[in-house]
Amino acid sequence: MKYCSTCGHLVKQRIPEGDNRHRYVCVNCSTIHYQNPRIIAGTVPVWEGKILLCRRAIEPRYGYWTLPAGYMENSETTVEAAERETLEEALARVNIEGLYSIIDVPHINQVHMFYRATLKDGLFGAGEESLESCLFAVDEIPWDDISFPTVRKTLELFLEDLKSNSFDVHVRSIRHPMTKPRIKDDL
Repeated sequence: MKYCSTCGHLVKQRIPEGDNRHRYVCVNCSTIHYQNPRIIAGTVPVWEGKILLCRRAIEPRYGYWTLPAGYMENSETTVEAAERETLEEALARVNIEGLYSIIDVPHINQVHMFYRATLKDGLFGAGEESLESCLFAVDEIPWDDISFPTVRKTLELFLEDLKSNSFDVHVRSIRHPMTKPRIKDDL
């Protein structure tokens, strides 16, 4: 960030009085510009014991398989975002069954939230951001071509819980190996 969105003057990074982190602060009007993590919401959609995955038609990770998910928009809930992203990426309508995983990714300022879901009618396809979508049996998941660590971790947890048919909410952190946690929060 170089310029203030309030008055257009230059901003500088500094720790505002009463704060403990560097923020962009306008040198003219003193507006503090907070930057917060982005929420990614998605689903683990299931139909007749198979998991629906989408093959990405966009970067990053073009051509790799992912759970349907994307950035939450203003004015929507995380459930609405997860349903919308599933419809946009997989052309699938789902019944949300509950929150499944929350994975913090602090080195890229993101929080990934996945909900357990069941396809409403078994119908799915490929939205604009997907090359294709496919239902995978547990032993058919293309592990070598999974797009992101958060998707891999969510799938691993889901398959483990599937064995006992008991689905808890999982809270995890995935950190870049070169970063150190501010507070011990990795579970």
